[in-house]
Amino acid sequence: MADTTHSQSQTPSGAGRAPWVAPVASGPLHGDVSLPGSKSLTNRELVLAALADGPSTIHLPLHSRDSALMVEGLRALGVGIEELPGTNPYGPDLRVTPAPMTGDVRVDCGLAGTVMRFLPPVAALAVGPVVFDGDEAARRRPMRPVIDALVQLGVDVTDDGDGSLPFAFTGTGSVRGGPLSIDASASSQFVSGLLLSAPRFDEGLHLRHDGERLPSLPHIEMTVAALRARGVRVDEPAVGEWVVHPGPIAAVDVTIEPDLSNAAPFAVAALVAGGTVRIRTWPTATTQVGADLETLLPLWGATVDRDGDDLVFGGGVGIRGGASVPGLDLDLSRGGELAPALVALAALAAGPTTITGIGHLRGHETDRLAALAADVNRTGGSVHELDDGLRIEPARLHGGGWAAYEDHRMATAGAIVGLVTPGIAVDDIGTTAKTLPQFPELWAELVASASASSSSSSEVSR
Repeated sequence: MADTTHSQSQTPSGAGRAPWVAPVASGPLHGDVSLPGSKSLTNRELVLAALADGPSTIHLPLHSRDSALMVEGLRALGVGIEELPGTNPYGPDLRVTPAPMTGDVRVDCGLAGTVMRFLPPVAALAVGPVVFDGDEAARRRPMRPVIDALVQLGVDVTDDGDGSLPFAFTGTGSVRGGPLSIDASASSQFVSGLLLSAPRFDEGLHLRHDGERLPSLPHIEMTVAALRARGVRVDEPAVGEWVVHPGPIAAVDVTIEPDLSNAAPFAVAALVAGGTVRIRTWPTATTQVGADLETLLPLWGATVDRDGDDLVFGGGVGIRGGASVPGLDLDLSRGGELAPALVALAALAAGPTTITGIGHLRGHETDRLAALAADVNRTGGSVHELDDGLRIEPARLHGGGWAAYEDHRMATAGAIVGLVTPGIAVDDIGTTAKTLPQFPELWAELVASASASSSSSSEVSR
């Protein structure tokens, strides 16, 4: 696969803010981490609850910028969403009450792919004009498949012709549905966004993916499972083809699993710093792509053990203690969102690593391939961009500035490198609020578990 060069032209996101210097692990970790709910599941269930036949309660939802944008977008369209006291230490449960949807609103997508790809088909079912826009960086994210799909379904969309935000249309209260072909090579969210609203289309939807690749299939499987759990009939006659039958969407109460993609930096930390990291309430069966960490991290030498409801990742002495972590060849087309954490790990490994199947990450919150290469290389690494991935060569890293580029996963990748590289200064750790507002505190507690353990060992030795 050929080397390519893509300039990371986006402005680092922390301009004017004090950088966050990643804490260095002083010893092996003994971490115990409870994570908030999955962003992917929370935003899917919010959409389905808004379109359901009656009220639904979402227990243990994620409360972050992405989920708040989804809530506010649905409320703007007329959906009732009430906060309820519950058992979630990270925020209230949500009671969602469907209502006739009306337009004459502007939906702020922020930088949330789920909002900009999931809500337009929902809004097409409303009556009245709707405008979609978001952050400046959101205007660089691909939206052409959404716009073209709406046009094919009979929605009169007005945009600048460049296949991106902003765009507008006037909903008529119904969408014809029927046969539809799109190219979802850039994101599985294009498929999921259409499938979620399809039961409310007059003719349902017979959707075909027409493109060279279909990344992140587990996210589509998650969407199909969520639809079926609410009684929607979904057929899959072939790979890349879905038939959603028109009909009711049951009102059900759901409990959101912890976000396993957000578990990635914490699980990887065990291999980097050594010791163990326990992730609480790890589901035994899930559609979340983060579950692939159970099989991916052992390739680098991690141990993974289930202890009751929890999963415990072990890293032995870790890279900090002198362990030699191997280089690998990986195809991450199933779960590209894990790539930033795994690239950070690979940058500290003893051998070269090639990660492919992630070309679509160029259209995420930032061009993640260019951003990862820029940050690792800035701190002494050796990363080369490929057509569809990255090649990471062994190198000795040093401290320096780490740009987040308005991307939560870029920020957490810097935290991983900083475990064993003093002086990694992330310019905008606040961007983690997109899906995990508590990241700085949780990370500090994880790193402190090494200090606490070292202190306890010292006391015992005396």
